[in-house]
Amino acid sequence: MSKTEATEQEFGEAGSQLSTAPQEELIGGPTLGIIGWTRWFWRQLTSMRVALILLFMLSLGAIPGSLIPQNSVDELKVRTFKEAHTTVSPLYDKLQFFDVYSSVWFSAIYILLFVSLIGCIVPRSWQFVGQLRGRPPGAPGRLTRLPAYTTWRTEAEPEQVREAALAMLKKRRFRAHTVGDAVAAEKGYLREAGNLLFHIALIVMLVAFAAGQLLKSEGGKLIVEGEGFSNTLILYDDFRSGSLYSTDDLVPFSFKLDKFTGTYQKDGPQRGTPRTFEADVTYSRADGPDKKSVIQVNKPLVIDGTKIFLLSHGYAPVVTVRDGKGKVVFSGAVPLLPIDNNVTSTGAIKVMDGYRDKNGKKDQLGFQAFFVPTFGGVGKGTMFSQFPGLEFPVLALTGYHGSLGVDAGLPQNVYQLDTSKMKQFKDAKGQIVKARLLPGEKMTLPGGAGSITFEKEVKEWASFQISQQPGNGWALTGAIAAIGGLVGSLFIQRRRVWAKAVRGDDGVTVVEMAGLGRSESPKLPEELADLVMTLHAQAPTAPEPEDVPAEGAEK
Repeated sequence: MSKTEATEQEFGEAGSQLSTAPQEELIGGPTLGIIGWTRWFWRQLTSMRVALILLFMLSLGAIPGSLIPQNSVDELKVRTFKEAHTTVSPLYDKLQFFDVYSSVWFSAIYILLFVSLIGCIVPRSWQFVGQLRGRPPGAPGRLTRLPAYTTWRTEAEPEQVREAALAMLKKRRFRAHTVGDAVAAEKGYLREAGNLLFHIALIVMLVAFAAGQLLKSEGGKLIVEGEGFSNTLILYDDFRSGSLYSTDDLVPFSFKLDKFTGTYQKDGPQRGTPRTFEADVTYSRADGPDKKSVIQVNKPLVIDGTKIFLLSHGYAPVVTVRDGKGKVVFSGAVPLLPIDNNVTSTGAIKVMDGYRDKNGKKDQLGFQAFFVPTFGGVGKGTMFSQFPGLEFPVLALTGYHGSLGVDAGLPQNVYQLDTSKMKQFKDAKGQIVKARLLPGEKMTLPGGAGSITFEKEVKEWASFQISQQPGNGWALTGAIAAIGGLVGSLFIQRRRVWAKAVRGDDGVTVVEMAGLGRSESPKLPEELADLVMTLHAQAPTAPEPEDVPAEGAEK
């Protein structure tokens, strides 16, 4: 038997409806049947216990989404994770841990929680409305059985005591009325209102999350200093959207990365810790004027509801590739991807068109590139960086020629070099041609194949996430409302107070006051004592009658 049921059984109507929590109903009989099992399943699903279990499961389900890289956030990190964890990655794929928030199991928990909350809130809301329209029940027959009780005798008339009690309780913001020879009052309805608000706010958050997933768009773009981006689908490096999103909803705007600034702690135990990450951009809406802005981590640029977040950054060494005749066949900044906290970076330089070998035959060039912003030496045959800032840059290159594989029409990772159909450059002794270059130095390819120069310039690049999530505002509103409702349901106590005044057998008025709360709390006796003191001031205790000597007794 629940505590609420026990209270109702002990105090009758006086202890009823202190809560709108649904009462569990046992469905007996030898067999339930289809209807019986359906009713049982529905009652279990819409119970508060199951709702809390589902909410806990949803919280647990979100943990992998926080710890494991997600395709919806950064596909590059997912690929890097898979390459570094070849054993667990196939298992994570099967469990959909790289797409937690769109996985089947997460969606199932989400939908069950949504249905559970709806089924729980609707009947409780109607019960709460009924309680608001009703009046507090009359006093039980024996007030002495209530947890907080007191009594005294007064010379005031019973009607005067009840009128004073009614006025006092209404002044204390109790809902009060007179029932027979007692005043019934109740307070703390905001507790249940807070409880309902909390659950309604959860539904708002769930709906906002669902709307955000269905109507959202997220895309990533890596931009080198001096280059720009226009918000069209073909210019995204990667793009994902909800099932109800249309590319016609893309907000027309463009922006250019003027400069990226990154500063780091240069000494002490926190050497290398980032201090400043910000991107200076120039942006404009469709046919609008150019405007300046600064994008920082967690401080996105917002353009007509579209948010542009700064995700990461790296370096893009400027290189020039020439053929055997000195003709420039490639020149530009090549973004390389960081592989550690000191921004040691790797990537590929690809020359797809315009190059001819010494015989004039069309060919393609590829270079595996390894870059460190601050050269720290060579470890296990590979150089490493000792500081993320650009202080002593070195670029290591290994050259290939042949087919890059781009003519097959299959998508390729621009940061990786497919050498399956290529040959490494080797010198006359058969040694692989490779070099470590400082800014301004050149690596000459053997056999008159040309050269590659590391120019005296290293640009920086920044990676941006451009997203539209229309449900974020509603989700924030729901979260704030949920906190407010939770505070109300935890710190407001629902309680009832009765003040009874009747004329005793000796003609003196007997006053009884008692209180009953939904849960045991030391504040209820304290509050009742305060009410008693206030009423006692208007109906003080009657003096005890003096002893009268018996007739014929000696004086």
